[in-house]
Amino acid sequence: MMKFLLLCLLLFFCWPLALVAVVLYPIVWLLLLPFRLVGIAVHGVLELVAAIILLPARMIRAI
Repeated sequence: MMKFLLLCLLLFFCWPLALVAVVLYPIVWLLLLPFRLVGIAVHGVLELVAAIILLPARMIRAI
């Protein structure tokens, strides 16, 4: 009986949280999308700089 009551309490308190999460997840995803795009761009620029800096060492190693 005690487990059933705990299960009912858990169900009562958690379903609103689940609904809030389902509603807020797409909004948060859309808000974070620009930061994700900036991160991809910065990663690409840093990879390009690293490739330019390491190019002479690769040229020497290839000889």
